Amino acid sequence: MLLLHAFPLSADQWLPQLTRVAPGWRAIAPDHRGFHGTGPAFGMPDEPMTMETYAADALELLAHLGVERTAVAGLSMGGYVAMALARLAPQRLDALVLADTRATADTEEGRAGRDRMIDLAQREGAAGVAREMLPKLLGETTHRHQPDLAHVIQHVIEQNPPAGIVAGLQAMKSRPDSFEMLTALSCPVTIICGDEDRLTPVADSEAMHRAMPGSTLVVLPRAGHLSNLEAPDGFTAALYAVASAPAERVARA
Repeated sequence: MLLLHAFPLSADQWLPQLTRVAPGWRAIAPDHRGFHGTGPAFGMPDEPMTMETYAADALELLAHLGVERTAVAGLSMGGYVAMALARLAPQRLDALVLADTRATADTEEGRAGRDRMIDLAQREGAAGVAREMLPKLLGETTHRHQPDLAHVIQHVIEQNPPAGIVAGLQAMKSRPDSFEMLTALSCPVTIICGDEDRLTPVADSEAMHRAMPGSTLVVLPRAGHLSNLEAPDGFTAALYAVASAPAERVARA
C-alpha cells in the first residue's frame, strides 16, 4: 500500500495508518519531493513541478524497493499524485484509494487562490500557510472535540520548506482533469471523504463515484478534509478493504 500525503503536510500524516497495517500488507509512505524529510539534497528541478513529477518519483521509489505492483492511496494532493501515477503506469496498480480529493482541474477561481497562497508562502513561509489553511483542513467536530490535533498538524506543516510548498501549489494549479482516465481504470477503486470536508466536499467524491460504476464510496461522519487523522479507525478499515470492495456500494462508516 503506497500512501501519498496531502498538501501541505508530509508522510507524518499517515502515522495512524502506519501503526495499524493490516495483516499481509506492507505500507510505504514517502514525502513528496520538497516536503519534510526529502530535504535540500533531493532538489527541485529547473522546470516547474507537476503531478507527473511527483508520480514519477513514487514509481522510482517503488522500483528501488523492488515493488512491481501496489495499491495506491492518496489524500487531497496525494490523490492528484495517485491519479497522475495511474495515468503514467496503470499496469502497476492493484487498487486505488482516492480520499478527500477531486478529479477536476482547478477552476479560474481556484488557480487565483493558489496564486494568493504562493504569495503568502513566499512572504511568510510555512507558518503563514499553516495559519491560513488550518481552519479549513479540519471538520467542525474535530475543532470542537480534538483541539490538540490542530497543533499537531500545524507542527507538521511548519516543518516544510517554503520552496516545496510553492512547488506543490504550482503543480496543483496546473494539474489536468482526470475524469476520462478514471473511467478507463480496471482496478478496484475506493473513494473516501469526510462528511464535514469543506475543501473537497462529499459532492466531489460522489461525482467520481458516479463516473466509475464499479467504485466504492465511503463517507466518514464527523470528519473533515484530513479524514485519515480525524477518523482513523473508519479510514483504515476502508483503506485495507479496497482489494475486495464490492461494486456500487456506498458506506457510512
